[in-house]
Amino acid sequence: MLRRDLLLGSAGLALARPALAAEAKVIIHVPQANLTSLDPVWTTAVVTRNAAHLLFETLYARDDKLNPHPQMVEGHRVDMDGKRWTMRLRDGLRFHDGEPVRARDCVASLKRWMVRDPVGQTIAGRLDALEAADDRTLVWRLSKPFASLPYALAKTQPSPVIMPERLALTDPHRQVAEVIGSGPFRWVADEYVPGSRAVFAKFDRYVPRQEPVSHAAGGYVVKVDRVEWRTMPDAATAVNALINGEVDWLDQPLPDLLALLRRARGVEVGEIDNYGTFGVMRPNCLHGATANAGVRRAMLAALDPVLTMTAVMGEDRSLFRAPVGFFLPGTPSASDAGMEAVTRRHSVDEVKAMLRQAGYGGEKIVLMHPTDQTSYNAMCSVAVDSWRKVGLNIDDVAMDWGTVVQRRTSMEPLEKGGWSVFPSGLPAAEYRDPLFATSVRTNGRAAWFGWPGDEQLEALRDRWIDSTDEAELRRLDREIQARAFEVVPFMPLGQYLPPSAWRRTLRGILKGPVPVFWNVEKG
Repeated sequence: MLRRDLLLGSAGLALARPALAAEAKVIIHVPQANLTSLDPVWTTAVVTRNAAHLLFETLYARDDKLNPHPQMVEGHRVDMDGKRWTMRLRDGLRFHDGEPVRARDCVASLKRWMVRDPVGQTIAGRLDALEAADDRTLVWRLSKPFASLPYALAKTQPSPVIMPERLALTDPHRQVAEVIGSGPFRWVADEYVPGSRAVFAKFDRYVPRQEPVSHAAGGYVVKVDRVEWRTMPDAATAVNALINGEVDWLDQPLPDLLALLRRARGVEVGEIDNYGTFGVMRPNCLHGATANAGVRRAMLAALDPVLTMTAVMGEDRSLFRAPVGFFLPGTPSASDAGMEAVTRRHSVDEVKAMLRQAGYGGEKIVLMHPTDQTSYNAMCSVAVDSWRKVGLNIDDVAMDWGTVVQRRTSMEPLEKGGWSVFPSGLPAAEYRDPLFATSVRTNGRAAWFGWPGDEQLEALRDRWIDSTDEAELRRLDREIQARAFEVVPFMPLGQYLPPSAWRRTLRGILKGPVPVFWNVEKG
């Protein structure tokens, strides 16, 4: 494979910069992508989500088993048959600008999040009022019970983070102008170099919870002075930096180079994110050929999930699962409903017939192809080859991931700079059921980028949320997945579990779906 040969050929290149191992209280981390946005409500980019965990807090947080626990709140009281929730903020909460965190900051932050997040939109549809009774007390008044409220408020992507009211009043469709949270690290704006470096300093006025930490729940005890992110688009350069002690932690080293890392002295390779990522293609359901569900079904039929995941993760089948449906394998909501759409291989002639039946006439399909993301680059390369073989007119537009994140927000048609499809990595931990599988939402222009619309699928989801009968829930799981394979809000490519790599001088790294930097010691 040319990509592998090229990377292995460059693996002996050394970085022309001094070693940083002596900086015992600075963790040098290489994120999986360039950090272009710090607003975790405005974007669902994984790298933004990861940065948000350092800078912001949420009212509730998840442990390593994904169970929600009080984080910014002391706890809650539920009355009026589940229609009123009262939450009280814990002592010691303070923003990075020195101001105390008040209930009104939380109200404004949560209202902004509810506009953008599909789960938040579900809450908003049941919300009569969200009020700040005093500086430390929030009151939710619901028209219908919503037992999953703590779990929703512990969500990580998009994140219901708390920021000062003056920032939270920003239009949800615009990025905030400042990065101020109440988390254990603060943003060092004057050291930010786009495409190169991002710096997070320990927030000395942060007061941790007293209970033991479990991933994102419990006491965030920071044991270093700074965390510096170094963007390194070249995978071999990043690997050599780790081997030479010039960086401490690679978020997602390229699978082709894992064997080299496993042989390296002083380097540990292991799984941190034990839930992994759903690799998907997200089509634009508003404009062009991809607005046609028949074309979307044909595009899905043209893809080979095993081939795609092999391109992403290599031959080691322990690092991926394929094919997959719309829910996390092994969870109650996962089923075989409609799975023949991804388990049965379709011939070129069969897919061409599907396209003819859908009325496809050779219209251009604009693929936003991020070449600086190894996983997404591999997905796109396989998809382009597969789609062109069946006669699709693919305009394969190379760009960096930051440009994809910006451009995918556009609802303009293709002739005005719009797009047709882009790759994405969905947090697999969120795809355990129809409530939290946000990219399965089909509420039109209120949905995530791509904006699929299907009233039948939305009605099934509403029935699932309201049901308390286990048998009915499992029946609805099957109906939802079967309908999703007809609508194709996204094209599931597989679940991949990329390991991380770090110097053995780091101790206390916590497992979970997001890399976190509290509890980590260096020395």
